[in-house]
Amino acid sequence: MSVRQTQLRFLLIGGMNTLIDFGLLFALVALGVHTIPANIISTGIAFVVSFFANRSYTFKACQGSLPRQMALFVLVTLFALWVLQPLVITLVSPVIANLSGHRLNDGAVLLIAKLLATGVSMMWNYILYAKVVFPASARSSDQRPR
Repeated sequence: MSVRQTQLRFLLIGGMNTLIDFGLLFALVALGVHTIPANIISTGIAFVVSFFANRSYTFKACQGSLPRQMALFVLVTLFALWVLQPLVITLVSPVIANLSGHRLNDGAVLLIAKLLATGVSMMWNYILYAKVVFPASARSSDQRPR
């Protein structure tokens, strides 16, 4: 499998997980579950689906140690969500506001900053998933890079 195919699979899994997260969130809220517990449930389920989909479909790394891969996946992903994204948002928000001449409201600035932060975290996740979480040594022999 080529690097491009792996990257495409990574993007597809990410899109699928976003749909799962949003779909479950709104379905649970519609069923009367309060927003915060609904969000915890929806993101938790999407997180677990993401791990197994990336392990088996994106990187085809089912030969590796499941507990090791899961622990590394959690660390890599949470670092991206709780460290990288806030850092990018904090650093780029003032730049975006200044570049726009302060014509954008705070919500628009946050949206643009969050989109940039999401891009940074996706690159971080892909690189570390490929090199650390699901390394070539854990992939089936026909899925190792040539």
